[in-house]
Amino acid sequence: MPRARLTFNGPQVTAVVREAAGRGLFLGAELVLSVSNERVPLDEAALQRSGTASVDEGELLAAVSYDTPYAARQHEEMTWRHAPGRRPKYLESALNDSAGDVLDVVAAQIRRAL
Repeated sequence: MPRARLTFNGPQVTAVVREAAGRGLFLGAELVLSVSNERVPLDEAALQRSGTASVDEGELLAAVSYDTPYAARQHEEMTWRHAPGRRPKYLESALNDSAGDVLDVVAAQIRRAL
């Protein structure tokens, strides 16, 4: 029976996968931000321009946020009127609606790295 030699490169593979996952998380966060920006209430666009996506690659955590004094209130206030297509819960709904696509983006980055 022929012999085979196998070399296990676990730490290197783990590093490549973590880097790809971080890249995928950033792309996923950018996707959520893009969808959210299509829903954010218009206010001379200051709120929309304040949106950012970021990733903590060490913890593999992504965040999407808006940085205006009224961002949270605009997000939570369900009784305010908005232009067509614009709405409260603009970030929450974007995340919920994009969750599957974000997973696909992360998985694609990991597959590409391997």
